[in-house]
Amino acid sequence: MNLVELRAYAIAGKVDELNLISMEGGIYLLEARMHGAAYPLSDAHDHMLHLRSVEHARQVLHRLPTLPFNLVHTSVHDEMCGLGANAEEGLKVPIAFSSRW
Repeated sequence: MNLVELRAYAIAGKVDELNLISMEGGIYLLEARMHGAAYPLSDAHDHMLHLRSVEHARQVLHRLPTLPFNLVHTSVHDEMCGLGANAEEGLKVPIAFSSRW
């Protein structure tokens, strides 16, 4: 899904939430959740949209209607230690959709 499609779905009220996923190395990926399914956001070249920060994500999303917005930190503990994935290991925190007070 690209930003144009995301905007159309958001205006139509079909987007349940947006998740900004924090990856190792200071990279953030954005996904839209609709009806329990995740749709990663891509750029104009159909590559994963890489963001630098929460504020960068807000700048990219400024033309969308306000949606539930979460910062998600996934745990790499299972990759480092070879343990199985545990749904409770990740951290999902609601954040403000815009930085305006």
